[in-house]
Amino acid sequence: MEKSFSQWKKQRLNRLDQSKKRSVDRDIEEVVALLNSCEDFFTCSSCSGRIILIDEPPESSEVQKQNCVWLFVSHDKCTFDDLMSAVAKSSGDAVLKFEPFVLHVQCRRLEDAQLMHSVAINSGFRNSGLTVGKTGKIIMAVRSTHGLEVPLTHGGKLLVDEEYIHFLTQMAGQKMEENLKRIHRFYQNLQSALLMDRVQKLQITDPPNSPTHRLETEMKDGEEKEKQNVYKRRRRRERHQSDSCHGDGDSSVPELSDCLDLFA
Repeated sequence: MEKSFSQWKKQRLNRLDQSKKRSVDRDIEEVVALLNSCEDFFTCSSCSGRIILIDEPPESSEVQKQNCVWLFVSHDKCTFDDLMSAVAKSSGDAVLKFEPFVLHVQCRRLEDAQLMHSVAINSGFRNSGLTVGKTGKIIMAVRSTHGLEVPLTHGGKLLVDEEYIHFLTQMAGQKMEENLKRIHRFYQNLQSALLMDRVQKLQITDPPNSPTHRLETEMKDGEEKEKQNVYKRRRRRERHQSDSCHGDGDSSVPELSDCLDLFA
């Protein structure tokens, strides 16, 4: 299994990007880079979230939908003019969609997938889940439910008025903003979870005579010795100050007998 995972990861990372953009979306570059830098994970596919307007043939079946036309696509917020310009090109059934962030990650072990699932749920991606294939592939899918899908035309004819398209533009923009907040939260939670996991593994796997354990012991010993040296230097300074204030022969403080002679 360990060898298979390493081979799968190497093959995946050496493959060309199969998306339409041929590159990772800007808003999730850090997330993808972080996961691919870890030995227990690698990303299979991803999308930061997008607003799209597709034109489907009238009365299209599921198979025919593969030939739909993309009238508009953006990974950022769009404007009313963007949508109106795209809708004007429709000759079939145009559908406006907002598709939130999605990420598929292959994990080395089941516990790694469980860690990823916990991070996703706590970050607001409550439709996330994992699958285990017959070949042993463990895939974690990070998904959300705050999507949007609205038909705008039928047979090229606009079904709604411009005011409604204004409303949809604002709604899609709000969903995009919320989507980006969840991505940022997911990245922060992922960093914390991976760091905690590494610390716990070090504590479990490091025997008393391991280099890591010896280094920690040496650092603690060094700190203790430094504290002792500081204490010794402080005591020497205090004795020196005491000797300077209370000399043995030149003291200006009168003896008790001299004070008594004043009353004789």
